[in-house]
Amino acid sequence: MRWRVLGLLFLARIGVGLQFQTVASVGDDLVTVFGLDYAELGFLIGLFMAPGLFLAIPAGYWGQRATDRIMVVSGLGALALGGLISSLATESWTVGLGRIVAGAGFVFTMIFFTKMVADWFEGREIATAMSVLVMSWPFGIAMGQIGHAWLAEVFGWQVPFHAASAYCLVAALGLLLLYRSPQNQLQAGAGAAAALTGREWKLTFCAAAAWGAFNAAYVTYLSFGPKVLEGLGQSTIAAAGTISIASWIMIASGAACGQIVDRFGGRTIVLAVCMGGAIASLLLLSVPGAGVGASVLFGLIGMAPAGVIIAIAGEAMRPQVRAFGMGVFFTVYYAFLLIAPPVAGAVLDRTGDAQSPLWLAIALFAFVVPLGALFQSLKRGRPPVRAGKD
Repeated sequence: MRWRVLGLLFLARIGVGLQFQTVASVGDDLVTVFGLDYAELGFLIGLFMAPGLFLAIPAGYWGQRATDRIMVVSGLGALALGGLISSLATESWTVGLGRIVAGAGFVFTMIFFTKMVADWFEGREIATAMSVLVMSWPFGIAMGQIGHAWLAEVFGWQVPFHAASAYCLVAALGLLLLYRSPQNQLQAGAGAAAALTGREWKLTFCAAAAWGAFNAAYVTYLSFGPKVLEGLGQSTIAAAGTISIASWIMIASGAACGQIVDRFGGRTIVLAVCMGGAIASLLLLSVPGAGVGASVLFGLIGMAPAGVIIAIAGEAMRPQVRAFGMGVFFTVYYAFLLIAPPVAGAVLDRTGDAQSPLWLAIALFAFVVPLGALFQSLKRGRPPVRAGKD
Protein backbone atom coordinates (compact mmCIF):
# COMPACT_ATOMS: atom_id res chain seq x y z
CA MET A 1 0.00 0.00 0.00
CA ARG A 2 2.75 2.45 0.94
CA TRP A 3 4.36 2.20 -2.50
CA ARG A 4 1.05 2.97 -4.21
CA VAL A 5 0.70 6.01 -1.95
CA LEU A 6 4.23 7.06 -2.85
CA GLY A 7 3.36 6.82 -6.55
CA LEU A 8 0.32 9.05 -6.04
CA LEU A 9 2.38 11.61 -4.12
CA PHE A 10 5.09 11.54 -6.79
CA LEU A 11 2.62 12.32 -9.57
CA ALA A 12 0.97 15.11 -7.59
CA ARG A 13 4.26 16.72 -6.56
CA ILE A 14 5.38 17.02 -10.19
CA GLY A 15 3.06 20.04 -10.39
CA VAL A 16 5.18 21.89 -7.82
CA GLY A 17 8.31 21.71 -9.98
CA LEU A 18 6.29 22.50 -13.09
CA GLN A 19 4.95 25.72 -11.54
CA PHE A 20 8.30 26.74 -10.05
CA GLN A 21 10.05 26.46 -13.43
CA THR A 22 7.68 28.83 -15.26
CA VAL A 23 9.57 32.08 -14.59
CA ALA A 24 13.01 30.62 -15.31
CA SER A 25 11.75 29.12 -18.59
CA VAL A 26 10.16 32.37 -19.84
CA GLY A 27 12.83 34.57 -18.25
CA ASP A 28 14.07 36.14 -21.49
CA ASP A 29 10.49 37.03 -22.44
CA LEU A 30 9.93 38.68 -19.05
CA VAL A 31 13.20 40.62 -19.38
CA THR A 32 12.04 41.92 -22.76
CA VAL A 33 8.38 42.58 -21.92
CA PHE A 34 8.89 44.19 -18.51
CA GLY A 35 12.38 45.67 -18.95
CA LEU A 36 13.97 43.64 -16.15
CA ASP A 37 17.65 43.03 -15.48
CA TYR A 38 18.87 39.58 -14.42
CA ALA A 39 19.04 40.46 -10.73
CA GLU A 40 15.33 41.35 -10.92
CA LEU A 41 14.60 38.15 -12.81
CA GLY A 42 16.48 36.21 -10.12
CA PHE A 43 14.37 38.02 -7.53
CA LEU A 44 11.18 36.82 -9.24
CA ILE A 45 12.53 33.28 -9.30
CA GLY A 46 13.47 33.43 -5.61
CA LEU A 47 10.20 35.14 -4.64
CA PHE A 48 8.55 31.75 -4.95
CA MET A 49 10.39 30.83 -1.73
CA ALA A 50 9.63 34.03 0.23
CA PRO A 51 6.34 32.88 1.88
CA GLY A 52 8.20 29.98 3.43
CA LEU A 53 10.08 32.33 5.74
CA PHE A 54 6.78 33.41 7.31
CA LEU A 55 4.40 30.49 6.72
CA ALA A 56 6.43 27.33 7.26
CA ILE A 57 6.29 27.30 11.07
CA PRO A 58 2.59 28.39 11.22
CA ALA A 59 1.83 25.72 8.63
CA GLY A 60 3.49 23.18 10.90
CA TYR A 61 1.23 24.28 13.78
CA TRP A 62 -1.88 24.15 11.59
CA GLY A 63 -0.87 20.70 10.42
CA GLN A 64 -1.21 19.45 13.99
CA ARG A 65 -4.91 20.31 13.80
CA ALA A 66 -5.83 19.51 10.18
CA THR A 67 -5.31 16.42 8.04
CA ASP A 68 -2.29 16.15 5.77
CA ARG A 69 -4.58 15.66 2.77
CA ILE A 70 -6.41 18.96 3.35
CA MET A 71 -3.13 20.83 3.80
CA VAL A 72 -1.67 19.48 0.54
CA VAL A 73 -4.85 19.97 -1.50
CA SER A 74 -5.01 23.58 -0.28
CA GLY A 75 -1.38 24.07 -1.25
CA LEU A 76 -1.89 22.74 -4.77
CA GLY A 77 -4.89 25.04 -5.16
CA ALA A 78 -2.75 28.05 -4.20
CA LEU A 79 -0.08 26.96 -6.69
CA ALA A 80 -2.70 26.91 -9.43
CA LEU A 81 -4.08 30.32 -8.44
CA GLY A 82 -0.61 31.88 -8.30
CA GLY A 83 0.21 30.71 -11.80
CA LEU A 84 -3.04 32.19 -13.10
CA ILE A 85 -2.29 35.56 -11.48
CA SER A 86 1.20 35.67 -13.02
CA SER A 87 -0.20 34.85 -16.46
CA LEU A 88 -2.50 37.88 -16.30
CA ALA A 89 0.34 40.31 -15.53
CA THR A 90 0.68 43.59 -17.40
CA GLU A 91 3.42 44.76 -15.02
CA SER A 92 6.23 42.87 -13.36
CA TRP A 93 4.81 43.30 -9.84
CA THR A 94 1.80 41.19 -10.83
CA VAL A 95 4.12 38.36 -11.82
CA GLY A 96 5.68 38.75 -8.38
CA LEU A 97 2.28 38.67 -6.69
CA GLY A 98 1.45 35.42 -8.47
CA ARG A 99 4.79 34.00 -7.37
CA ILE A 100 4.01 34.85 -3.74
CA VAL A 101 0.59 33.18 -3.90
CA ALA A 102 2.06 30.11 -5.60
CA GLY A 103 4.91 30.17 -3.08
CA ALA A 104 2.40 29.99 -0.23
CA GLY A 105 1.05 26.83 -1.81
CA PHE A 106 4.59 25.56 -2.17
CA VAL A 107 5.05 25.85 1.60
CA PHE A 108 2.08 23.61 2.38
CA THR A 109 2.87 21.03 -0.29
CA MET A 110 6.57 20.68 0.52
CA ILE A 111 6.03 20.30 4.26
CA PHE A 112 3.17 17.83 4.07
CA PHE A 113 4.33 15.76 1.11
CA THR A 114 7.53 15.16 3.08
CA LYS A 115 5.61 14.41 6.28
CA MET A 116 3.31 11.97 4.47
CA VAL A 117 6.25 9.92 3.22
CA ALA A 118 8.00 10.06 6.60
CA ASP A 119 4.78 8.76 8.23
CA TRP A 120 4.32 5.95 5.71
CA PHE A 121 7.95 4.81 5.60
CA GLU A 122 9.21 5.46 9.12
CA GLY A 123 11.85 2.86 9.97
CA ARG A 124 11.76 1.10 6.60
CA GLU A 125 13.45 2.17 3.35
CA ILE A 126 12.97 5.84 4.14
CA ALA A 127 16.01 7.02 2.14
CA THR A 128 14.71 5.19 -0.93
CA ALA A 129 11.17 6.54 -0.46
CA MET A 130 12.38 10.10 0.07
CA SER A 131 14.63 9.77 -2.98
CA VAL A 132 11.63 8.81 -5.10
CA LEU A 133 9.54 11.66 -3.67
CA VAL A 134 12.12 14.40 -4.17
CA MET A 135 12.76 13.27 -7.73
CA SER A 136 9.25 14.47 -8.59
CA TRP A 137 10.57 18.05 -8.18
CA PRO A 138 13.30 17.75 -10.88
CA PHE A 139 10.92 15.69 -13.00
CA GLY A 140 8.45 18.59 -13.00
CA ILE A 141 11.28 21.06 -13.60
CA ALA A 142 12.62 19.02 -16.51
CA MET A 143 9.14 18.86 -18.03
CA GLY A 144 8.97 22.63 -17.65
CA GLN A 145 12.42 23.24 -19.11
CA ILE A 146 11.40 21.58 -22.35
CA GLY A 147 7.62 22.09 -22.42
CA HIS A 148 7.49 25.66 -21.11
CA ALA A 149 10.15 26.87 -23.55
CA TRP A 150 8.21 25.37 -26.46
CA LEU A 151 4.83 26.65 -25.27
CA ALA A 152 6.22 30.17 -24.76
CA GLU A 153 7.81 30.25 -28.20
CA VAL A 154 4.69 28.99 -29.99
CA PHE A 155 1.83 30.44 -27.92
CA GLY A 156 3.30 33.20 -25.76
CA TRP A 157 4.88 33.49 -22.32
CA GLN A 158 1.53 33.28 -20.47
CA VAL A 159 0.68 29.74 -21.61
CA PRO A 160 3.31 27.90 -19.50
CA PHE A 161 1.65 29.38 -16.39
CA HIS A 162 -1.73 28.08 -17.60
CA ALA A 163 -0.35 24.58 -18.21
CA ALA A 164 1.30 24.37 -14.80
CA SER A 165 -1.85 25.63 -13.04
CA ALA A 166 -4.02 23.06 -14.80
CA TYR A 167 -1.71 20.26 -13.71
CA CYS A 168 -1.82 21.44 -10.08
CA LEU A 169 -5.62 21.47 -10.11
CA VAL A 170 -5.80 17.91 -11.46
CA ALA A 171 -3.25 16.79 -8.84
CA ALA A 172 -5.31 18.39 -6.05
CA LEU A 173 -8.42 16.55 -7.18
CA GLY A 174 -6.54 13.25 -7.37
CA LEU A 175 -5.21 13.57 -3.83
CA LEU A 176 -8.57 14.65 -2.46
CA LEU A 177 -10.21 11.53 -3.85
CA LEU A 178 -7.47 8.91 -3.47
CA TYR A 179 -5.09 9.66 -0.58
CA ARG A 180 -5.43 7.84 2.75
CA SER A 181 -3.30 8.31 5.88
CA PRO A 182 -1.43 5.35 7.43
CA GLN A 183 -3.48 3.55 10.08
CA ASN A 184 -0.92 4.18 12.81
CA GLN A 185 -0.68 7.96 12.23
CA LEU A 186 -1.49 10.23 15.16
CA GLN A 187 -4.80 12.00 14.73
CA ALA A 188 -4.75 15.71 13.94
CA GLY A 189 -4.31 17.62 17.17
CA ALA A 190 -2.87 14.68 19.10
CA GLY A 191 0.62 16.15 19.07
CA ALA A 192 -0.36 19.77 19.54
CA ALA A 193 1.23 20.00 22.99
CA ALA A 194 4.49 18.25 22.03
CA ALA A 195 7.63 20.32 21.52
CA LEU A 196 11.03 19.79 19.91
CA THR A 197 13.78 18.90 22.35
CA GLY A 198 17.07 20.81 22.31
CA ARG A 199 18.73 17.94 20.48
CA GLU A 200 15.94 17.86 17.90
CA TRP A 201 16.36 21.59 17.26
CA LYS A 202 20.07 21.11 16.53
CA LEU A 203 19.50 18.12 14.28
CA THR A 204 16.69 19.88 12.43
CA PHE A 205 18.72 23.03 11.78
CA CYS A 206 21.68 20.99 10.56
CA ALA A 207 19.52 18.90 8.23
CA ALA A 208 17.70 21.98 6.95
CA ALA A 209 20.92 23.88 6.17
CA ALA A 210 22.25 20.90 4.19
CA TRP A 211 18.98 20.59 2.23
CA GLY A 212 18.77 24.36 1.67
CA ALA A 213 22.35 24.66 0.38
CA PHE A 214 21.90 21.64 -1.90
CA ASN A 215 18.69 22.98 -3.45
CA ALA A 216 19.93 26.57 -3.74
CA ALA A 217 22.88 25.26 -5.75
CA TYR A 218 20.56 23.19 -7.95
CA VAL A 219 18.24 26.14 -8.62
CA THR A 220 21.25 28.33 -9.52
CA TYR A 221 22.34 25.66 -12.02
CA LEU A 222 18.84 25.45 -13.53
CA SER A 223 18.40 29.22 -13.73
CA PHE A 224 21.82 30.26 -15.04
CA GLY A 225 23.34 27.12 -16.54
CA PRO A 226 21.52 27.68 -19.87
CA LYS A 227 23.20 31.09 -20.14
CA VAL A 228 26.61 29.39 -20.14
CA LEU A 229 25.60 27.16 -23.06
CA GLU A 230 23.97 30.04 -24.96
CA GLY A 231 27.26 31.90 -24.64
CA LEU A 232 28.91 28.93 -26.35
CA GLY A 233 26.52 29.21 -29.31
CA GLN A 234 23.53 27.01 -28.42
CA SER A 235 19.98 28.21 -29.04
CA THR A 236 17.70 28.93 -26.09
CA ILE A 237 15.70 25.71 -26.54
CA ALA A 238 18.82 23.59 -27.15
CA ALA A 239 20.50 24.99 -24.03
CA ALA A 240 17.37 24.33 -21.94
CA GLY A 241 17.24 20.77 -23.29
CA THR A 242 20.89 20.13 -22.45
CA ILE A 243 20.52 21.44 -18.91
CA SER A 244 17.34 19.37 -18.44
CA ILE A 245 19.28 16.14 -19.09
CA ALA A 246 20.49 16.23 -15.50
CA SER A 247 16.96 16.45 -14.13
CA TRP A 248 15.84 13.42 -16.13
CA ILE A 249 18.84 11.32 -15.11
CA MET A 250 18.61 12.16 -11.42
CA ILE A 251 15.17 10.57 -11.25
CA ALA A 252 16.86 7.17 -11.59
CA SER A 253 20.16 7.99 -9.89
CA GLY A 254 18.38 9.41 -6.85
CA ALA A 255 16.41 6.21 -6.25
CA ALA A 256 19.57 4.13 -6.72
CA CYS A 257 21.50 6.31 -4.26
CA GLY A 258 18.74 5.94 -1.68
CA GLN A 259 18.87 2.15 -2.05
CA ILE A 260 22.64 2.14 -1.56
CA VAL A 261 22.46 4.15 1.67
CA ASP A 262 19.48 2.14 3.00
CA ARG A 263 21.34 -1.14 2.43
CA PHE A 264 24.99 -0.30 3.10
CA GLY A 265 25.10 2.99 5.03
CA GLY A 266 28.05 5.33 4.43
CA ARG A 267 25.96 8.48 4.07
CA THR A 268 28.86 10.90 4.67
CA ILE A 269 31.10 9.16 2.11
CA VAL A 270 28.28 9.15 -0.44
CA LEU A 271 27.71 12.88 0.11
CA ALA A 272 31.41 13.67 -0.32
CA VAL A 273 31.68 11.72 -3.58
CA CYS A 274 28.47 13.15 -5.01
CA MET A 275 29.23 16.76 -4.11
CA GLY A 276 32.64 16.34 -5.73
CA GLY A 277 30.84 15.17 -8.87
CA ALA A 278 28.48 18.16 -8.75
CA ILE A 279 31.37 20.61 -8.50
CA ALA A 280 33.27 18.91 -11.34
CA SER A 281 30.22 19.04 -13.61
CA LEU A 282 29.71 22.78 -13.02
CA LEU A 283 33.35 23.42 -13.91
CA LEU A 284 32.98 21.33 -17.09
CA LEU A 285 29.85 23.14 -18.24
CA SER A 286 31.79 26.11 -19.65
CA VAL A 287 34.15 23.91 -21.68
CA PRO A 288 33.15 23.99 -25.39
CA GLY A 289 31.51 20.72 -26.42
CA ALA A 290 31.29 19.39 -22.85
CA GLY A 291 27.74 20.56 -22.06
CA VAL A 292 26.01 17.20 -22.49
CA GLY A 293 28.72 15.34 -20.56
CA ALA A 294 28.60 17.90 -17.75
CA SER A 295 24.82 17.60 -17.51
CA VAL A 296 25.00 13.79 -17.47
CA LEU A 297 27.61 13.87 -14.69
CA PHE A 298 25.54 16.40 -12.74
CA GLY A 299 22.42 14.22 -12.88
CA LEU A 300 24.13 10.86 -12.43
CA ILE A 301 26.41 11.77 -9.52
CA GLY A 302 25.94 15.36 -8.37
CA MET A 303 22.20 15.29 -7.70
CA ALA A 304 21.88 11.62 -6.75
CA PRO A 305 21.87 12.14 -2.94
CA ALA A 306 18.82 14.43 -2.86
CA GLY A 307 16.62 11.87 -1.10
CA VAL A 308 19.45 10.83 1.19
CA ILE A 309 19.79 14.43 2.40
CA ILE A 310 16.10 15.08 3.01
CA ALA A 311 15.67 11.68 4.69
CA ILE A 312 17.70 12.95 7.62
CA ALA A 313 14.88 15.40 8.37
CA GLY A 314 12.68 12.44 9.25
CA GLU A 315 15.43 11.13 11.55
CA ALA A 316 15.81 14.47 13.34
CA MET A 317 12.46 14.49 15.13
CA ARG A 318 9.77 12.30 16.68
CA PRO A 319 6.52 11.58 14.80
CA GLN A 320 4.35 13.62 17.18
CA VAL A 321 6.36 16.81 16.54
CA ARG A 322 6.99 16.12 12.86
CA ALA A 323 4.48 18.65 11.48
CA PHE A 324 5.97 21.51 13.50
CA GLY A 325 9.53 20.22 12.99
CA MET A 326 9.03 20.18 9.23
CA GLY A 327 7.87 23.78 9.47
CA VAL A 328 11.19 24.71 11.11
CA PHE A 329 13.10 22.59 8.58
CA PHE A 330 11.51 24.30 5.59
CA THR A 331 11.87 27.80 7.06
CA VAL A 332 15.66 27.39 6.85
CA TYR A 333 15.35 25.80 3.41
CA TYR A 334 13.29 28.71 2.07
CA ALA A 335 15.83 31.23 3.38
CA PHE A 336 18.53 29.61 1.24
CA LEU A 337 16.34 29.48 -1.87
CA LEU A 338 15.08 33.04 -1.45
CA ILE A 339 18.59 34.49 -1.27
CA ALA A 340 20.54 32.44 -3.83
CA PRO A 341 18.81 33.37 -7.16
CA PRO A 342 18.99 37.18 -6.77
CA VAL A 343 22.59 36.93 -5.54
CA ALA A 344 23.48 34.80 -8.55
CA GLY A 345 21.68 37.24 -10.87
CA ALA A 346 23.49 40.22 -9.32
CA VAL A 347 26.83 38.47 -9.83
CA LEU A 348 25.94 37.96 -13.51
CA ASP A 349 24.92 41.61 -13.91
CA ARG A 350 28.16 42.80 -12.29
CA THR A 351 30.60 40.51 -14.10
CA GLY A 352 28.84 39.89 -17.41
CA ASP A 353 30.30 36.38 -17.24
CA ALA A 354 27.68 33.62 -17.61
CA GLN A 355 29.88 31.20 -15.62
CA SER A 356 30.13 33.46 -12.56
CA PRO A 357 26.78 32.50 -10.92
CA LEU A 358 27.88 28.88 -10.97
CA TRP A 359 30.71 29.68 -8.54
CA LEU A 360 28.00 30.39 -5.98
CA ALA A 361 26.52 26.96 -6.72
CA ILE A 362 29.94 25.35 -6.28
CA ALA A 363 30.38 26.95 -2.85
CA LEU A 364 26.91 25.79 -1.77
CA PHE A 365 27.53 22.21 -2.89
CA ALA A 366 30.82 22.18 -0.96
CA PHE A 367 28.93 23.33 2.16
CA VAL A 368 26.70 20.23 2.15
CA VAL A 369 29.44 17.75 3.11
CA PRO A 370 30.47 19.21 6.50
CA LEU A 371 26.80 19.72 7.38
CA GLY A 372 26.07 16.06 6.69
CA ALA A 373 29.06 15.02 8.80
CA LEU A 374 27.93 17.32 11.63
CA PHE A 375 24.44 15.78 11.59
CA GLN A 376 25.92 12.30 11.94
CA SER A 377 28.14 13.49 14.79
CA LEU A 378 25.22 15.07 16.66
CA LYS A 379 23.05 12.01 16.13
CA ARG A 380 25.74 9.72 17.55
CA GLY A 381 26.19 12.00 20.55
CA ARG A 382 23.16 10.52 22.35
CA PRO A 383 20.82 7.63 21.62
CA PRO A 384 17.92 8.57 19.30
CA VAL A 385 14.77 9.80 21.05
CA ARG A 386 12.10 7.12 20.74
CA ALA A 387 8.59 7.90 19.55
CA GLY A 388 6.33 8.75 22.46
CA LYS A 389 9.14 10.03 24.71
CA ASP A 390 10.02 13.67 25.28
